[in-house]
Amino acid sequence: MSSSSDSGPRRWLVRIPEVFSGLAGEVLAQLDGGKFTRLGSEYYITGLSGPEVLRRKDAGMFVQWNLPLEHSWPCCPQDMEGFIEKAAQAMVRKFGPLRPQALLAGPLDPSAPHRYYRTLASNLRGRALQLFPPLSAPQVEDQDPAAASLFCLVGKEGLFCGMQSPADANGFYPGGTKFISQGSADTISRAGAKIAEALHYWKLRLPELPAGSHWLEIGASPGGMTSELLARGYRVTAVDRAPLDRRLQGKPGLNAVLADAGRFEPPPGVRYDALLSDLNGDARESIQLVLRLARFLKPGGMVVFTMKMPGAETVAAILELFETVRGQAARGGLELLARTHLTYNRQEFTLFFKRTLPGSLVYLGPVTNPEARGMEPGG
Repeated sequence: MSSSSDSGPRRWLVRIPEVFSGLAGEVLAQLDGGKFTRLGSEYYITGLSGPEVLRRKDAGMFVQWNLPLEHSWPCCPQDMEGFIEKAAQAMVRKFGPLRPQALLAGPLDPSAPHRYYRTLASNLRGRALQLFPPLSAPQVEDQDPAAASLFCLVGKEGLFCGMQSPADANGFYPGGTKFISQGSADTISRAGAKIAEALHYWKLRLPELPAGSHWLEIGASPGGMTSELLARGYRVTAVDRAPLDRRLQGKPGLNAVLADAGRFEPPPGVRYDALLSDLNGDARESIQLVLRLARFLKPGGMVVFTMKMPGAETVAAILELFETVRGQAARGGLELLARTHLTYNRQEFTLFFKRTLPGSLVYLGPVTNPEARGMEPGG
């Protein structure tokens, strides 16, 4: 077994979603990662100065999750007799004295069709927990986003471990955010998993909104995201030209408005706690619609915005679009808090904004004929 501390320069394990695999080399070069080794379909071992470079450089938005590689065991666990016991003993020797708040393990390839490594990760964590001193966060949801946890990933390439806070790693779980099952007959659309994952990610940066908080969702049809918000006890004003799924009719807390988001005006005096936009089409047009309606957010109100990128296929084009959207939002009084690629995102990113001080939000003008610009619902 080896440790990055033995070799001088710090090695880093980063996850770049498979949808951006063709851009990984350029992304890592922009992050000063230098040479890299690919593990599976989404992970890369490279050199980084630390997690701050991922926040400081825009190319860091392509990295869904990251971890300092402080302990590794290149091997094939499936062929290794006594792998779990040997790995668990090594982990407690190295990391036990450091008192991580949590010990979490996951598969290096979570999308693999067989469950061998998912089961192996669970069994490895179970045995390691028997050996470790008591942890302050025995469950994933108990973690303090700012305190260090021990994360481990295991796959046919071996075992890879490191300690980092969930906030710096960009997720509470090994590899990122929580897997949200959307396979039941009650599922309205896959977009429901997207907002469920986004709300889980939100807890890395901000307190959860209390039950009863009022969301404004634009482009809500058919209602996958609306359904998830209602299930969490939120009130939702869902605006779309198309009707919501009939299964949502009469749901408590729902105000379904059959209207164009470009023309919708809330009743006098109504203010929202958060605004949600998963509109398809050009993100520069979508953010203008958001800015028009963000005037009706309470001070400090939040915006969850999906940045769609039709036609932007290179790192340069994607980063140029991101800078444009961020600039539009800033001039309109929205402060960017975080940007990330979620498991349920395709070739798109989720951006989190906060409305700044009262009176500072400026509407930059109407969108010209949004129907002609491909502004379609995404929920």
